[in-house]
Amino acid sequence: MNLKEAAANNPHLSRYVAEFTRKSGKAPVFYASLSKEMGDIEFINIIYPVGDPIFIHVFGAKENRKYHTIEPKLNSVEKIKYKKLLSIILEKAIQEPVPSDDTELRQTIIKLVDKNTSSNTSFLNRGQNKVQINQNEKKKVIYFIDRDIIGNSILEPIMRDPYIEDVHSIGANNIFLIHKVFDLIETDIRFGDETHLSNFLRNMSERIDRPVSEAKPIVDASMPDGSRINIIFSNDISRRGASFTIRKFQDTPSSIIQLIKWGTISTEIAAYLWLCLEYGMSAFVCGETASGKTTALNAAMAFINPASKIFTAEDTAEVKPPHRVWQQLLTRESGPAESRVEMFSLLKAALRSRPDYIIVGEIRGEEGSVAFQAMQTGHSVMATFHASSVKKMIQRFTGNPINVPVTFIDNLNICIILQAAYVKGKFLRKCTAIEELVGYSQEAGGVITRAVFEWNPSTDVHLFRGLNNSYILENKIAEKAGYLDKREIYEEMFLRARILDEMVTRDIVEYDKVLEIISSYYSKGMDGLPFSI
Repeated sequence: MNLKEAAANNPHLSRYVAEFTRKSGKAPVFYASLSKEMGDIEFINIIYPVGDPIFIHVFGAKENRKYHTIEPKLNSVEKIKYKKLLSIILEKAIQEPVPSDDTELRQTIIKLVDKNTSSNTSFLNRGQNKVQINQNEKKKVIYFIDRDIIGNSILEPIMRDPYIEDVHSIGANNIFLIHKVFDLIETDIRFGDETHLSNFLRNMSERIDRPVSEAKPIVDASMPDGSRINIIFSNDISRRGASFTIRKFQDTPSSIIQLIKWGTISTEIAAYLWLCLEYGMSAFVCGETASGKTTALNAAMAFINPASKIFTAEDTAEVKPPHRVWQQLLTRESGPAESRVEMFSLLKAALRSRPDYIIVGEIRGEEGSVAFQAMQTGHSVMATFHASSVKKMIQRFTGNPINVPVTFIDNLNICIILQAAYVKGKFLRKCTAIEELVGYSQEAGGVITRAVFEWNPSTDVHLFRGLNNSYILENKIAEKAGYLDKREIYEEMFLRARILDEMVTRDIVEYDKVLEIISSYYSKGMDGLPFSI
């Protein structure tokens, strides 16, 4: 698709481009997709699609970029017709069968619009209560009804944009985004006033079954698409007005090759993780807020043997293992106290099911002790955890409220540390270290750890400190793999690094394609690769 084709099908886009070009003297350039390198361009002026009829326009100098949404607009007459049709649909929808999903609801809306509109010249057909509307108006009105009933109201363009990570709104007219290409950027979306913002937050919170109010002003929950929303409703608490933050859900996880290309990890780190997860090592992905823990966890799970039985336990559905045998467990935080299900209970239930891997979306409290019990009884566990170093991770796990005995900590095999960092003026997520937990030493008075990978920020290089010195590779994995000479395990690691390097070179980035190659290697070895090494 190019701009000419897109504009031909979307008159509102054509009008927007013409008006912007007239005012600025610079016509936007159309891109069907974006690349990470675009973030380095000093002055940007691009339009990209996020699904008809919505387009996004990003423009401006690097330090002051703007994010404008382009969607159809209703004129004054069309707004009257929209309100009339919306009222009719809300009134008559109760007579229709209850839809089982959004697709059926969308079909019901279209059916009701068709039944209650007419192309006759009179505005309202007498006796029939039908709204007169032409095809172009009908298309726009259906879009807005769909957007406001099924979608996300004025946030719909943002929620459709695959390049948005987080949405931050403070008050009615300050909405900022974390963009995967352009980092922090301001939008043109406005609620207008506190009343409209409050109505939006009330409606959204009721849709997700966590109604917000002055009495219960803070809500943290999942949106219908799986994104995470945190609402702070009361002006007494949020002095600059009601606010919310949305952490967007990715339909398809980022691949391990994507993480390598971003510089988050190296191919050697990925190869090391491949061996660790193939042989059932327990691993925690640790870091502070927005360091990319869940992204890394999802990417790394592709390395777990495809034949494994996976159990996931989460508050919000963010973990997406690609395995056929996957039991997805979620906490239930609403409803009567006796019907609620906490993470602690989910993990206890998972233990009884004998999974190969238990994946915990995020450990926050006493469920951490159950995770270590699982490891002690031979279950492999992966999880994310808020801690900026292995030392702080151990401190938090051995303190309140988790209270894991320090002598149990070495049931965990590796700790992956992530950090959000600015490197040469760019916001990046980096794996700053991977540490192996060797064991508890009474003489040392604590847990002995060994750094196998470290990130050098001055050179932006991940250093492999574990060559011929990795406790996990030599004493855990090599033994399981049956190597007589334990150090041959490094050759296997470097072989897998070359496989990953070849995927990087060939730009094999899509998650499904990366997964297919890894799965084929599991079943056929080197013969299963689509290239030679």
